[in-house]
Amino acid sequence: MDYIRFGQTGLKVSQLCLGTMSLGSSAWKRWVLDEPDAIPILRRALDLGINFFDMADWYSTGRNEEVVGQNLLKMTARERLVLATKVYYPMSDDPNDRGLSAKHIAASIDRSLTRIGTDYLDLYVIHAFDADTPIEETMQALHDTVRAGKVRYLGASTMYAWQFAKMNHVAQMYGFTPFVNMQCQYNLLYREEEREMFPYCRDQGIAVSTFSPLARGFLARDAETTRTAHDVYQQFYGDEIDREIARRVREVAARRGVGAAQLAMAWVAGNPNHNVPIVGAAKGVHVDAAVEALTLRLDEKERSYLEAPYRPRDEINDQNSLRRPRALHTG
Repeated sequence: MDYIRFGQTGLKVSQLCLGTMSLGSSAWKRWVLDEPDAIPILRRALDLGINFFDMADWYSTGRNEEVVGQNLLKMTARERLVLATKVYYPMSDDPNDRGLSAKHIAASIDRSLTRIGTDYLDLYVIHAFDADTPIEETMQALHDTVRAGKVRYLGASTMYAWQFAKMNHVAQMYGFTPFVNMQCQYNLLYREEEREMFPYCRDQGIAVSTFSPLARGFLARDAETTRTAHDVYQQFYGDEIDREIARRVREVAARRGVGAAQLAMAWVAGNPNHNVPIVGAAKGVHVDAAVEALTLRLDEKERSYLEAPYRPRDEINDQNSLRRPRALHTG
């Protein structure tokens, strides 16, 4: 495993980040693994050299942070880990237990640290843009977590490029800590971040980490799994264009003698839009496959063949995240 510089920071992270939404409590979602089944996956990730782990307070309503954080800290020293978690989504029915207000951020960071079992986070990520809270309030609250020594770096996820740029502009204006990371969805079926987000991040030296490299499993599955049967995000994918791209992934993978998942993952990992893919796993072998995909190099002809059917589609952010992103052009 190689380690790369995280944007313009001095932080070094593994080429892959283990996304842990699938680890926590099956009572939250059926496809989530409970602690006994999660531990071997965490161990395998460490054995393969992954040091970057992505959590969220919302995953399994807090149980994710307990299962992932506490077990990782039993397996290796804290200084060898790059731990990230996120804040934004509702954690209860309390109207103040959600969003990016100063009240919610101050309470959430302390609860996350307690659940994980650490006194600081390497990366604290806002899970989405909060249109109901002044940006100045959010950025000062996040800055306060850094000044208090609870957080080393700040990141953001799932928003329009103009929203992300505006938040960093406010940070610059007031001398607050800026975001050094954007976490966004990116795969062969969803490439809208190539329009504005990736160029903005390149210009500003911001690290990009990408989730759903397999399009929620659509690019890898031959049959429906427990997750794909119950994951609301599956509505994002499945139109005629998606099916054709998925067919091409299987075709090229067969020629290469690898699985479709590895081929789709290799497209993301070797992309000219440099990024750190966030990969999920339901079994240890899924982590092995993701790591092996790092060594698979696609030539320009293969990349062009896989990309050719794509058409621009609606952007996915928190405001429209529950409807399928339609193609803007079909001809």
